[in-house]
Amino acid sequence: MLENVRIVMVETTHPGNVGAAARAMKTMGLSDLRLVQPQSYPNVEATARASGAGDVLEAAQVCQSLDEALEGATLVIGTSARQRRIPWPCLTPRQLAAQLSHEPDETRIAVLFGREDRGLTNDELRRCNLHVSVPANPEYGVLNVASAVQLISYELRLALLGEDFDLQESRSRREAMPLPEMFWDEPLATNDAVSGFLDHLERVMEQSGFLNPEQPGQVMTRMRRLFMRARPDKMEMSILRGVLVALEKRMNGTDKP
Repeated sequence: MLENVRIVMVETTHPGNVGAAARAMKTMGLSDLRLVQPQSYPNVEATARASGAGDVLEAAQVCQSLDEALEGATLVIGTSARQRRIPWPCLTPRQLAAQLSHEPDETRIAVLFGREDRGLTNDELRRCNLHVSVPANPEYGVLNVASAVQLISYELRLALLGEDFDLQESRSRREAMPLPEMFWDEPLATNDAVSGFLDHLERVMEQSGFLNPEQPGQVMTRMRRLFMRARPDKMEMSILRGVLVALEKRMNGTDKP
């Protein structure tokens, strides 16, 4: 599953952090790096800091948007140093690793890392199924982005390769009550498909008069949290989109008996 994990760095300011992140990835067996509008890349400092992980840098994809970087992902994880006004499912890196160890092998995971000075925006975090936060010193919880990549990549490697990640209590519980293997009849919907559905839903809610675009409140934030948490499959997404299309036709008077 390590081949299905991508690291996404959003608008990285310092090229040295890109190189250090590439080095951190290679030491943990990860190779898929995507850079969303980096401020300075390619850059000799990035290459120098990569220190032997030049192949990861050379293969890195520079993306013009987050949509492009997340294309095809079925599980998106956002790194965050703080909880937002509307709480989202949030795990420590170790809890995240334990949860991912039960994911189907075909799950395509994207882990988002934000800007050095302010992290990910609220809109970017709303694109995520889960949030992960490092339980750092509350008096100084500032973690360098490349260090965060190293820490989370390490936990992912231990979990996805099935190695002992030293959770004695959790291991005892799993042995006592092993989780049944999950079989599903449809692949999970991609993150971009869910995002497209949510945009469609917002338009229909506005057209119906339910949602006031001038005063939307937190309605769509809560709806995004709901569907990101639910992780619908492709068939479920297709049904939901069909429902919205039917509602639009009825509201526009274009439906036929």
